[in-house]
Order: sequence, then C-alpha cells, then structure tokens
Amino acid sequence: MSPDTVQPMIAHMHVKVIPLLDDISQRQLSAYNHTRLTPALPSARWRATIAGDEAMRYRELEFLESCRQEVAEEAAQAPIDPAEFITWFEGLRSTGPGQNDALFPWLANEADLTSMRWFIAQELAGEAGFDDLVALSQLKLPYTAKLEMARNYWDEMGRGIQANMHGLLLMRVADAIGIATSEITEVTEAIALSNLMIGMACNRTYAYHAIGALGVIELTAPGRVSQVAAGLKRLGFSSEQRRYYDLHAALDPLHSRAWNREVLVPLITENPPVATALAEGALMRLKAGARCFARFREHFAIDPTL
Repeated sequence: MSPDTVQPMIAHMHVKVIPLLDDISQRQLSAYNHTRLTPALPSARWRATIAGDEAMRYRELEFLESCRQEVAEEAAQAPIDPAEFITWFEGLRSTGPGQNDALFPWLANEADLTSMRWFIAQELAGEAGFDDLVALSQLKLPYTAKLEMARNYWDEMGRGIQANMHGLLLMRVADAIGIATSEITEVTEAIALSNLMIGMACNRTYAYHAIGALGVIELTAPGRVSQVAAGLKRLGFSSEQRRYYDLHAALDPLHSRAWNREVLVPLITENPPVATALAEGALMRLKAGARCFARFREHFAIDPTL
C-alpha cells in the first residue's frame, strides 16, 4: 500500500464504517495479519510500512468495534460477581449463539467426503492459531492467569513433542483429507472469524475480550469437534488422522474448567469491571462462529431446524 493512498482511505473510513462482513475488507485484513505476524527483517521502506499499517489499523478497529457493539447490550447483563459470572459464562455452552447448530449432526451422520473436505478447509481459514493467540493474550497479566495460560500453551505445544503439537495435528487432518490438492475458496465469514481473534489478541485494549473469546472456545468446542471426529471416522479416516478432533473433544472440557477457575475468576476478583469485557469477547466469538455455521449450512443446503 503506497503512502499516497493512505490518507484518502483514512478519510473515507472516518465517514463510513466498514460493513461488518465486507469481503474485500476481510481479505485485506487477512493479508495484513499474515504480514504483520510473520517474522521479517528490517526494511528501508519502514516509513511506508507504518503508513500502510495505520490505514489497516483503522479498518481493524472499526471491525472490532462493530462486533463489540453487536453484543454490548447482551454482555452488559453478565454479572460482575466472579461466581455468578462463571454460572452465566458456562450457560453459554447451551444458550450462546451458534450452539446446538444443525450443521454438526449433519457432518457426523451425512456429509460425504467432498463436503467434509470443504468444511475442513473453512475450519483452516478460520483458525488463527490458538497457541499464538494465547501467547499474545497473556502479556502482562497477573501471575495466576498467566500460569494457567502457560499450561494451556504447553498443551498446544504438544508438551514439548513436535509430533503432538496441535497445529501440526490439524495440518495432518488437512493432508489426509486432500485439501492441498483441491480448489476451495474460503468464505468471508471464516476469514472474518480469524481476523476477529487476531485483532483482539493484538490490541491490548481488547486483551480481556481475547481472554473471554479463548475461554468460550474451550467451553463450547467439545460438542462440535466430537461430531466432526465422528464424521471423519464414518468416512474411513484413522484414529491418527482424526486425532486433532478426538484430542480436543477430550481435553477441552478440562481446559475450560481450569480456564474459568484460574483465569476468569482471578481477573474478575481483582478488577470486577473486566467481567463485561470478558463477556463481550465471548459473545463476539460465538456470534462470529454462528455466522460461519449459517454460511456453511447455506452452502450444504442443510435445514437449520433439523
């Protein structure tokens, strides 16, 4: 992005909020996230890079604020008492946006190989890297929360064994199902989900939102991933090939209980107003997931009432 295009873009963004799911904006944000998170070397063009970053930061923060405003009223109802908050938070497992979606029983019982391959490709598009998100989100947190997030990160790292790293296990699924040799276009909703998670983790004013979002993933994922694992098993994939999903179905309930006890409760106890930010982050993540599920059902022509 050249410096002479930055100011017109910024001026335009001041007068018109970028639509929540504008495809071009989401793909540009995705490219920006890839560039800013990839290790690089110093460049003589650093001034132009800063100018381009400023424009994309406006776009990112407007997107995050659009998502936050969408859930702010509901999140304001979350209690700020730690015990009451956990009761509210755990209730999202059954009542939160996107829960018990008809997509997942269909994947478990009916999806063919082509459909499952398309779904896994969208999963990859929406996957921002849980390990990296935890690492970014734990910066400067109180020790109790930091230690639990470190334990979570160590699990994501396969407890020091490369072959057991969760990111590599997901890539094993992708390789087994043949995504690399297929031509699948990632839908906007999946790209936006990744952008949302990266945006919250990279902006410290959304640090508590990121923590709420990560916590709600651990809370709600087991029911979904177990059904994806069942679908992969039905289609003939081995236990090793589907291990990523089987592992998360077993581990995430343990992670969720520890996250709630060691991260959410201490943070709210120390600073009760952060409960609202945690609630907003959780609902933002669930809303983004629900948009993905609806888009996937539309692609597969699944009746949402099933």
